[in-house]
Amino acid sequence: MVAAIGLSGAAACSGDKNGGGSGSDSSVLLDKNAKVSISVDCQPPTTKPAQRKQWLDDIAAFNKIHPNVTITSKDASPCEQPAAFAAQLKAGTQTDLFYAYFTDLGAVLDAGQAADITRYVTPETVSTRNDIDPSVLDTFTADGKLYGLPRNNYKMGLIYNRKLFGQAGLDPDKPPTTWDEVAAAARKISALGNGINGYGEYSAANTGGWHFTAELYGLGGRMVTADGKKAAFNDANGKQLLRNLHTMRWVDRTMGETQGYKWPDLMTTMVAGKEGMYVGAPDDITYMVETLKGDYADYGMGPMPGGKGALLGGDGYFFKKSLTPDQIKAGIAWLDFKFLTPGKGQFEYARNKADGLPVGLPEPFFFTGASAQKESQNKATYATIPVANFTAYVSTQVPGLVEPPHAQEIYKVLDTTVSAVLTDKNANIDELLKTAETQVNQVLANA
Repeated sequence: MVAAIGLSGAAACSGDKNGGGSGSDSSVLLDKNAKVSISVDCQPPTTKPAQRKQWLDDIAAFNKIHPNVTITSKDASPCEQPAAFAAQLKAGTQTDLFYAYFTDLGAVLDAGQAADITRYVTPETVSTRNDIDPSVLDTFTADGKLYGLPRNNYKMGLIYNRKLFGQAGLDPDKPPTTWDEVAAAARKISALGNGINGYGEYSAANTGGWHFTAELYGLGGRMVTADGKKAAFNDANGKQLLRNLHTMRWVDRTMGETQGYKWPDLMTTMVAGKEGMYVGAPDDITYMVETLKGDYADYGMGPMPGGKGALLGGDGYFFKKSLTPDQIKAGIAWLDFKFLTPGKGQFEYARNKADGLPVGLPEPFFFTGASAQKESQNKATYATIPVANFTAYVSTQVPGLVEPPHAQEIYKVLDTTVSAVLTDKNANIDELLKTAETQVNQVLANA
């Protein structure tokens, strides 16, 4: 659906005065004497006072560098509401820099609302340009053109209970990396008794299909064909995935009798000390601590079992098609300052710690190379949670893959498939996948 691109040499200029990445001046850097106004959404709401204050402070700090740039902020919580977002795209009423999920690229381009910023994004304008994970930039890329920049991202992995690992004689610093190892660890954890399950799985409210996708990617499979027109999961990888779950549920008996879990049920059971492992994202751990009153020391994270791919999620900003070259340059400068530079903006960890915000989670997770090293060192210096608990996750580079098109409709179909395997000992995996394939093909055909 998207194509990888090489942007480092894309700073050539054209002679057009229109927006969309085709400005008339010869520099990709913003002229400090140019007076520019841009509007930006996803300002933290007043219900998050620390984050709101940081946003305003960062605008003030940015204006000391770029005094002639006026940033008008729009707050929202959540930052994107699908129906409202679709209406804004149709009417062209979104802000100049507008927030969107990674999966929104197709809708944004179909609406003709995104500026091509390819030639403006260079190591001169985005200091970490060459260290941003290519799979993250790919989520903003189509036909060799870049349309946005990331704000946040995550890759799914294996969340586990370090306390239960220790009690079961497992090394809490060495989480499983294959499904055979997951199954073996689950057997040891379940042997602790007292209603403890070694492994948990979602299977309701579209979360079963979501996890099916994540686990399929880990095995090297794909949900749809490269053109996005046909289902691709009814293969050896899909069958192996369901056999893994069937074995843990019905042979090893490490998943417990209760099924039909949906978000955030597995987090609840883990905080209660009854769940050994499940697939999730780093911010699950924040939820377990801040909302469910768990302890950061009790939880760890490893890479997606299989290691051949990980479901990639996140968000960022697109640039409105009608922007002038100077507005595009100003927008890139702001995003570079606020979201893309270690030690500044969202990565100013000393400030985050002083403001009572958690420091140490591996999210955002879009840097590689020297930028990743610098960011990790800064994080470790000011960490408020045990960063070592995420070492296995951070140190393993797993290719990121975005959700399939029409993800929620597809996930709903696969919920039935996963649920059947977890509730029927005699479930026919081949038939279940064949039925799901037919239904997903109908979803894609009707799209």
